[in-house]
Amino acid sequence: MRNAPIAFSMLMAFASPAFAQLSINFSVPGANIGVELPVYPQLQRVPGYPVYYAPGMNSNYFFYDGMYWVYQADNWYASSWYNGPWGLVDPMDVPLFVLRVPVRYYRQAPVYFHGWRADDAPRWGDHWGPSWEKSRNGWNQWNHNSAPAPAPLPTYQRQYSGTRYPQPTQQANIQNQQYHYQPREAVAQQHFQQVRAQAPASQPQHATPQQHAPRQQQQPQQSPQPQQQPHQAERKPQPAVAVHEQQAPRQQSQEKAPQGKEQHKEQGKEQGSEPGREKDNKEK
Repeated sequence: MRNAPIAFSMLMAFASPAFAQLSINFSVPGANIGVELPVYPQLQRVPGYPVYYAPGMNSNYFFYDGMYWVYQADNWYASSWYNGPWGLVDPMDVPLFVLRVPVRYYRQAPVYFHGWRADDAPRWGDHWGPSWEKSRNGWNQWNHNSAPAPAPLPTYQRQYSGTRYPQPTQQANIQNQQYHYQPREAVAQQHFQQVRAQAPASQPQHATPQQHAPRQQQQPQQSPQPQQQPHQAERKPQPAVAVHEQQAPRQQSQEKAPQGKEQHKEQGKEQGSEPGREKDNKEK
C-alpha cells in the first residue's frame, strides 16, 4: 500500500503531457452544459478585474482573454463563441484571473459557496484539495493595481443568433476575419491556434459555390448554338436574291429590246414614207 502513491504519481507524470495537449477538451462537440443563449448576452466588467460577467443570466458566465468561461456542475468550460460549442477545461488550466472573480459575480453559485465572503474569490483550494492548492501556489496573491487591460469583446457575434448561429467550421473563418486579438494566457493561445488551423480546411466549403458559378455562366453562352441554324437559314436565300438581282437587268434588257424593234419599225415607216413624198413632189 505504501507503493500506491508512488505508482499513482508515476502514472500522472506520464499522463501529464497528454493532459497538457488537451487543456480544453472538445471531444464531445455540441455537449449540453445547461447554457443556451438565443442572442448575444449583455456583459459588464467586473470592477478592478480584466473579466466580464453576465448579470442578466442565471449562470456563472464570464468573458476573459478572448474566450467565454462557464462554471457549471463543478466543471469549467470554455468557448470562443458565446453559445459554444463548449470544451471541458482542466482545473489546473483555468486562468487565474477567472478563478479570482469574487463570489458575488457568480449568478448561480453552488451550495459550497455559501458562507464565503462575497467580495473574495472562491476557496478553490478547499474545494479541489491540497494537491491543486500546491500546484497553483499563490494563485490569489496579486497586485490589484497592475491588472492587465481586458480583452475587447467580440461584439461581431451579435449578428449571429438563432438559426444564423454558425457551425464550428464557419466560426473559425468568421473569427479569423473579425477578431484579431492575441490572447495572453497559454490555454487561450492554444485554443486560438487550433481555431486558426481549422479555418483553411473550411475555406473550400465557401469556395465550392464559386466554382459552380462559372458553369452556370457558360450554359447561357452554349445555349445560343442551336439558334445559329435560323441564321444559316436566313443566309441561304441570299444567293437566290443575288441571282434575282442579276436576272433583273436581263428582264430590263428584254423589255428594252421590243422598244428597239418598234423604233426600227417606225424608222422604217418614216423611211418608206419619204419616197412617197418625193413622188408627190415630182407629180406636182
